[in-house]
Amino acid sequence: MPKVSQRAQSLGTENAFIVLAEVNKLLREGRDIVSFCIGQPDFHTPVHVQDAAVKAIREGKHGYTPSAGIAELRQAVADEILRTRGIAVSPDDVVVGAGAKPFIGYTILSVTDYGAGDEVIYPVPGFPIYESQIKASGAVGVPIFLREARNFSLDPNELAALITPKTRLLILNSPQNPTGGVIPKKDMAAIAEVLRAHPQVWVYADEIYGRLIYDGEFHSISSEPGMQERTIIADGLSKTYAMTGWRLGYMANRQLAPFFTTWITNTESCASQITQWAGVEALIGPQDDADRMREIFQQRRDVVVSLLNDIPGVTCQSPGGAFYAWPNVTEACRITGCRDSEEFRQRLLNEAGVAVLADIHFGPRAEGEGQHIRLSYAASDQAIREGVGRIKAFVAKGNS
Repeated sequence: MPKVSQRAQSLGTENAFIVLAEVNKLLREGRDIVSFCIGQPDFHTPVHVQDAAVKAIREGKHGYTPSAGIAELRQAVADEILRTRGIAVSPDDVVVGAGAKPFIGYTILSVTDYGAGDEVIYPVPGFPIYESQIKASGAVGVPIFLREARNFSLDPNELAALITPKTRLLILNSPQNPTGGVIPKKDMAAIAEVLRAHPQVWVYADEIYGRLIYDGEFHSISSEPGMQERTIIADGLSKTYAMTGWRLGYMANRQLAPFFTTWITNTESCASQITQWAGVEALIGPQDDADRMREIFQQRRDVVVSLLNDIPGVTCQSPGGAFYAWPNVTEACRITGCRDSEEFRQRLLNEAGVAVLADIHFGPRAEGEGQHIRLSYAASDQAIREGVGRIKAFVAKGNS
């Protein structure tokens, strides 16, 4: 039998989809499961965005487009970046793709060389695809731990200590998955100051949750003096406009845009033209639905944090953005006799009918940080109350 490459064997995955498969299996068996495992808005895509897609189909706009995307969408993205980040971006600096996720891999492939020992600093806990793509690309991953004492904001002093002459890329994610943490402006300015001493380092700014901020304002590293040229702004429409299955993301960087365009030509050819026209309408059309969804997410955040903090053995900070809660369940594990958060997760699923993710699905635990789980509150108010109520009953049973 022919061999499979080491690259393929080392490729990681996104455990949310593995847990979702477990959930679906239990559902098929007739089990009653409340799922908090997938970060996907439970709203429908706004009707005017749906209508724009139907219109594109009826008008025959469903063939190939330029690999970088249609001009109208690239202009809409450039206008959105100016509006949300206060920096001027040419449409020629924008590249559109089938979701924001592919740009993680394209970025690492574009700024590191296989086997050269090039280093990529990435957040832990963090989106698991960061580490997966670093390994598959042959780069060296250097984790920077996000700590509860700092509200899961990256520590500029720790960053400074990690940068070496081999560092080629820093991945920033704010608001953050899985913690919901937000890097405040003062920390963003300090990070930029650290990076000015290391001109060889690119920054991948994963800002997919940038419109889902509940406390304060969104700050992009690209807005800091001297940072726009070396920052890859990565964003998309899936979270803000409930368009996860439409697969539409984008990046912006003048120097790297031509290389990203070539990567897309080599892989997906182009994003769906139908989706691109829907994306134009999402960005330039009425924002009422997006604003309403953000308000509902904020209300859900307040509910889920309050309910979690009412469970003995559970503490949960209020996340500043995204739609994830990251409660500390160290004491709850002790109460229920679980050796760690992964056993706690498994027992919650099988004994309480609640699906969550464990902290180890987002990288190794930092020493002294305890045990955590992730709940996505992109779920109905009823599901949140029912699911967290089941968690409370599960912990209470272990304490009886």
